[in-house]
Amino acid sequence: MLAGPAKLNELFAKLAETSDGAVKTREKLFAELKAELEQHTSLEEQHLFPMLRRNPETRGLVAGAIKDNKELRAKLAELDALPKADEAFPERLKELQKTFRQHARDEKTELLPAIQRALSEEQVQGVAERIEASLAEAEQARQDEAEERRTTARQEREEAEFLTRQAEQSQVAEARMRDAAQQVANATMRSIEAATETTQQVTNMATGNAGASGDTDWRSPARAAAPLLTNMFFWPWMGTMQGKQQAGSAVATRGPSSMEEVIPLGEEVLEVGKRTENRGTTRIHRYVVETPVEQQVTLQSERVVVERRRPVSNKVTGEVLTEVTVEVIETAEVPVVEKRTRLREEIVVRTERTQKVETVRETVRRDEVDIRQPGKVRSDQQLRHVTAER
Repeated sequence: MLAGPAKLNELFAKLAETSDGAVKTREKLFAELKAELEQHTSLEEQHLFPMLRRNPETRGLVAGAIKDNKELRAKLAELDALPKADEAFPERLKELQKTFRQHARDEKTELLPAIQRALSEEQVQGVAERIEASLAEAEQARQDEAEERRTTARQEREEAEFLTRQAEQSQVAEARMRDAAQQVANATMRSIEAATETTQQVTNMATGNAGASGDTDWRSPARAAAPLLTNMFFWPWMGTMQGKQQAGSAVATRGPSSMEEVIPLGEEVLEVGKRTENRGTTRIHRYVVETPVEQQVTLQSERVVVERRRPVSNKVTGEVLTEVTVEVIETAEVPVVEKRTRLREEIVVRTERTQKVETVRETVRRDEVDIRQPGKVRSDQQLRHVTAER
């Protein structure tokens, strides 16, 4: 109870030094202050006040202490509802600090001395042990919560990194596909331009030959040969252009030519990542168990035995007819119980990291091509399958 106010006074001082612009720092410090105040009052009401009510000498102090706790909680709630950047925050914080200081003084000057006078040492020790156990449990709960938050944040970060890598790989694959498509389009356009130029030259040659011979008849062999030659050179590329203009068409007709056309073949590649999962928390709680024990001890005692007997002879051997006082002390051994503390065993808590290899099975897709050449019978030996290599 004396250690709690020291930590709270330190938090009050840090909060008072913050400015209105340091909202994040002020919110963090106030959250710590609120948790400490609530824990301080809860421990009193849970462990201390019930014992004070059972004692006639301290029963009257409980009502005043509960009233102080209610007032402290009310001011804490007002400050919690107030925005941390508000100009009134420092003034309200001073009021809360003033109330808590009065609360701490009342505990130090009235409550604690009354406890020490009215309660036995065993009762005080029992209350202290229960309060320490509650503090240890609360600290362990905070550590578990912080560890869970760290684990969740690490998992979210790993998932985000995995998604980022997947997006980058998808972008790279799309860029490669776009480059390949652009190369195919460029090659097609170059082939069309070359065919057009060749057709034009043949037409000019045919027209020139007809003019030189002076034949202007439409039935002239030269004029009839011009459109035939034009169609012969130009029809394959017309089919290619028509295939590009038709949406959804997956087959491009090719004619006899030495030009190349690149058809990209893609495939899916399996990439396995990993993330850390929380498989549970191991909690070790030390507590005291009282066990009755027995031990036998041999005790010796000496008592005084007084008896009278007849003398063996009448001869006087000592001093007689005088006053004599003889004192003999009786003794007895009694058990003396002492307890000493020794180390029975140690509990070592550590984490062990192991590795295992796990096989991940999944299905991936890839592009294949079926090539059919004209003039050949379709058979298994004449079907060639080309698989794109990554």
